[in-house]
Amino acid sequence: MSADVVILLVVVVTALAFDFTNGFHDTGNAMATSIATGALKPKVAVILSAVLNLVGAFLSVEVAATVATGVVDLGTISGNTLMIVVFTGLIGGILWNLLTWLFGLPSSSSHALFGGLIGAALAAIGTSGVVWSGVLGKVIVPAVLAPVVAALVASVGTWSVHRLTRTVPVESRRRGFRVGQIGTASLVSLAHGTNDAQKTMGVIFLALVAHGTLTADDEMPFWVKLACASAIALGTYLGGWRIIRTLGKGLVEITPANGMTAESSSAAIILTSSHFGLPLSTTHVATGSILGTGLGTKGAHVRWGVAGRMAVAWLITLPAAGLTGALCWWLCSLVGGLPGVLLDAAILCALGGWIYLRSRRQPVDSSNVNAAWEGEGASSPHGTRPGGA
Repeated sequence: MSADVVILLVVVVTALAFDFTNGFHDTGNAMATSIATGALKPKVAVILSAVLNLVGAFLSVEVAATVATGVVDLGTISGNTLMIVVFTGLIGGILWNLLTWLFGLPSSSSHALFGGLIGAALAAIGTSGVVWSGVLGKVIVPAVLAPVVAALVASVGTWSVHRLTRTVPVESRRRGFRVGQIGTASLVSLAHGTNDAQKTMGVIFLALVAHGTLTADDEMPFWVKLACASAIALGTYLGGWRIIRTLGKGLVEITPANGMTAESSSAAIILTSSHFGLPLSTTHVATGSILGTGLGTKGAHVRWGVAGRMAVAWLITLPAAGLTGALCWWLCSLVGGLPGVLLDAAILCALGGWIYLRSRRQPVDSSNVNAAWEGEGASSPHGTRPGGA
């Protein structure tokens, strides 16, 4: 087997590993509020979300096209150089996903991926390797607007729902909204599949074009769709309990009415972005919607300290993942070719294993994800800083 084929295989496996981390990192975007209110049992919620992510991944390829052509300039690099750029960019995205998961921070998997790709491209070929207009118009601007728009929509929606149902008996309201949450949470999971699974499809498409298996004008192969859909569904099934806990318990105290409103707002915005091919951060949307329900509820307590830490993570996601991608590129180029790729892969596995072992010191799972939130900074049921760190 030739070196370029091995590199392609490593890139595809790494891309699916990123898709897997994307799945468990973002499960909370769809299911955190339903789990927090008891509308769905934790394990039932992640199974339902996994199935709908799988289905949603097949409904659109607009976002995949944006990723494949809108971030890295295909005309600037090709062959093994492009494949290694994709590979090292993926490492930046995976490590950032794992680190923020460890600390229970719902940061953007999308921006981690884009940051890694941009950093690797800058290290490899300079500023000409990045499509800056695409990055600005389809990544940065939506990232700024998404949480604000989601918060406004959810705030107005929450106020309206409380206003319209104020004469309905409390228990009837809670029961009705919990049933409604099952539908809205399912819609968010479906929407997530139409947006986030597409990003990995676009990355694998880039690698296949670089290898010469496809051209930039070819259609997305079915096996790529199936592999990406399966990887994100498996990650979703395992559940990112640390992040589910932060979103469901850490920002505001979620009621069934607020949960249904937040999920409805998130689903509408994510599906709209998928239709227009915008690789929107579903995390930004979901977090903005949850915050909006707190703002739209009289007397609700918003934990601004937790929200502030999330905002800091959002701000540094692109540069942090970009720096990691660039460092991985430099290390790979220093060693050279396939040995450099294998060295980077070994480092990724070692760091990923260390992060997992670190997380086991204070585990968060389906049995304690709904434990009472203890203090402004807690996100584990042990009352420590997010992730027990």
